[in-house]
Amino acid sequence: MRKFKSRSYSLEIVSYYTGYIVLIIASLMIIPIITSFLFREWTPMLDFMISDAISLIVGVILIMIGMRSKESMSNVQWKHGFAIAALSWIVLMVLCAIPYSLSGHTKSFLDSCFDVMSGFTTTGLALTQDLDHLSNGLNMWRHMLTFIGGQGMVVLALTFLATKIGGAYKMYVGEGKDIELVPNVKGTARHIWEISIVYLFIGTITLWIVGMMIGLNPVSAFLHALYIFESSWSTGGFAPNTQNIMYYHSVLYETVAMVIFILGSFNFGLHYAIWQGKRKEIVKNIETQSFFVTSFVACILALAGLAKLNVYPDAIAGFRRIVFNVLSAHTTTGFASIYARQFALEWGDFGILIMVLVMLIGGSACSTAGGFKGLRVGIVLKGLIMDVKKLLSSERSMKVYKYHHIKDRILDDSLIKSSAIIICCYIVTFTIGTMIGAFYGYPISASAFESASVAGNVGLTIGVTTPSMPAGMKIFYITSMYLGRLEFLSVFALIGYICGGVKKVCVNLIKH
Repeated sequence: MRKFKSRSYSLEIVSYYTGYIVLIIASLMIIPIITSFLFREWTPMLDFMISDAISLIVGVILIMIGMRSKESMSNVQWKHGFAIAALSWIVLMVLCAIPYSLSGHTKSFLDSCFDVMSGFTTTGLALTQDLDHLSNGLNMWRHMLTFIGGQGMVVLALTFLATKIGGAYKMYVGEGKDIELVPNVKGTARHIWEISIVYLFIGTITLWIVGMMIGLNPVSAFLHALYIFESSWSTGGFAPNTQNIMYYHSVLYETVAMVIFILGSFNFGLHYAIWQGKRKEIVKNIETQSFFVTSFVACILALAGLAKLNVYPDAIAGFRRIVFNVLSAHTTTGFASIYARQFALEWGDFGILIMVLVMLIGGSACSTAGGFKGLRVGIVLKGLIMDVKKLLSSERSMKVYKYHHIKDRILDDSLIKSSAIIICCYIVTFTIGTMIGAFYGYPISASAFESASVAGNVGLTIGVTTPSMPAGMKIFYITSMYLGRLEFLSVFALIGYICGGVKKVCVNLIKH
């Protein structure tokens, strides 16, 4: 009886805080409602009003379920934190897909859910049709989702909730972040958003000016600047036009976007340290060291490989078509300066292999980027070097090995093991995705490219992701994006939580 009561309390705790997160995100629908009103888009405005009402009702119901127990207000354990983070993403995916579906720009509700999860996870793959004619309200919403998802829905909620609970850090870690900018989680969450908002202001103004310089009218230039910044900073890859970044036909616009998405792929802890005057962190940090090495090597190899194919004849074309795309893939942004099928028809197997590798490696931990993360790659490589040194040194040597990530940290076997496990999870997910693509008849190279893009939350496509692809692939890609963004552990915790609950229910039914 006590175990059953404990399980009931746990469900109420998860329901209570999931409901609060739903309410906070749902309340943000007021922005596309206002946008639609300003541009006199009455039908989209009604779509968002309906969606907002449904979302608010669901949020209130979840909170009311949780309020039946006083324990819903406190005593958040690790299992609760992970389950809250994982469950809130699923509930919000369904609710935030409603305006997509009502707009008529998706073929099915599954496609709507796909695009929402793609936005939340900052992947950037899209099944929304006729992007060039989306309403301003829906365009505002889809880019807001990728911006919020980059920082994290739970991170946003914690800026309001952290004063009420003692388990805030457990929810924060459950969303794939673990760095503490300041001693308390509420302060950390607020600093993350402060950093993002400052860059939002600077980046949008810069892109707005460049947009007007290339011929966009002031209003259109501002909206495009806002959307492209949100996608760049969040390494999301969404764009308000079918042609993606190519729409602007501007080296300057592409360069500004590239600077923003490289900055967005860096750890929030690194940004905060630099803001605090610790500028040497740029060269001392293991993540930036890893990123600069892997990006430089990848760009050189891609340039050399494509030079043999004589695809891009000059340095400017090489920068815009090769370096830009490699860095877009490495930072898991997903902006493409060439058409999807050009990867398959022009880049060759070697070029595709380079892209697959950098998409899987990804950007920095506790950033808006996806992939293995440079931190884990650096830790595993340093661990390998450490083991080699141990083999070559005296058995009595007890040297302590360290690495620098914001501060000097001890490199121990448990850290290396945990990093290697997460990398293995990405590799397994990538492998399964490649096999599923091949099963449905796509070429191995195309299947591998798309699977790496999905698993790494990148968003570049070789032409596989379309509304006509099999429903089974859409479901797996949604799952892969979800697993990759939350870095597996939260989702595994939620699955274990659900399975444990089902098992107890079955046992109780059998006993009775």
